[in-house]
Amino acid sequence: MKVLIADQETVAALLPMGACIELMEQTLCALAAGKATLPLRSSMVLPEGGNRMLLMPSALHGAGALGAKIITIFPGNHGTGYDAHQGVVLVFDDRHGSLRAIVDATAVTALRTAAVSAVATRALARPEASELALLGAGTQAHTHLEALLLVRPIRRVRVYDPDEGRARSFAHRESERRGVAVMAAGSPREAVEGAHIICTVTTSPQPVLRGEWLAAGAHLNAVGAYSPTTRELDSEAVRRASLFADRRESLLRESGEYLIPAGEGLIGEEHIRAELGEVLTGKAPGRRSAEEITLFKSLGLAVEDLAAARSVLEQAEARGEGVFVEIGGRHFGWE
Repeated sequence: MKVLIADQETVAALLPMGACIELMEQTLCALAAGKATLPLRSSMVLPEGGNRMLLMPSALHGAGALGAKIITIFPGNHGTGYDAHQGVVLVFDDRHGSLRAIVDATAVTALRTAAVSAVATRALARPEASELALLGAGTQAHTHLEALLLVRPIRRVRVYDPDEGRARSFAHRESERRGVAVMAAGSPREAVEGAHIICTVTTSPQPVLRGEWLAAGAHLNAVGAYSPTTRELDSEAVRRASLFADRRESLLRESGEYLIPAGEGLIGEEHIRAELGEVLTGKAPGRRSAEEITLFKSLGLAVEDLAAARSVLEQAEARGEGVFVEIGGRHFGWE
């Protein structure tokens, strides 16, 4: 059986951001329509450093694909030569269960996470939103800027990172690359105040954004925190906002952004307005007024990884590109 081995460069070449945004919208709509199987991810926490390994299986019905992402998350890699998220996405066919692709998960995660935030921003942010704040200047900051420029008329960007040099480097490089004014902010508050769109893309386990800083009508994409005990937004920010989930079950089980203020008695399940896919399919309303603060909590879903990796496989086969190797698949016998 010929299996695609797709590295980071192959993923980037075969899954451009614009196409990924449309693919993620289609995938979330399929999830809302019940066309996916999506168990909660399994997490193995390692004894030191807050490091963990995640197993994320899923299937897309009618699309001929099932698979799993296996990824490590090492927050201590921030600022080193290693990405905090590393692993692979495995794609199988749903006819014989044959392995079809092994795809770099660092690239898939970077692209699909930003693409989903762009889908949420397109659905929930005010149409004229043009001021963007980025908290964090790592990989996700780069891909989020690329993605959001495709869905809103961004004119000015403020970026904050605890590493001031990193924020300045990001601002200089992206100003030239994107043709938009990007400025390094001296504090999270300086970055956030007055912003129309805010993306938190940090590895911080504690809040970096306070609700009192939020302007009326802002839209937030909370991306970095992924466990019940970590959060980038304080309780007031969540309380003030209308909350949208990528998946309700995941939010209730895995998100510190929801679980901590819920434990404080500030919010309950009724605070969750809808899943993003429900908004996209018209099952639930999105933004209700220009003054409303909207919050999309992104935990990352295995079906998003599967859809992205499957698209890479399809493009590689259609273009005759990529590296294919023989890995099993046939009956193994002694005859």
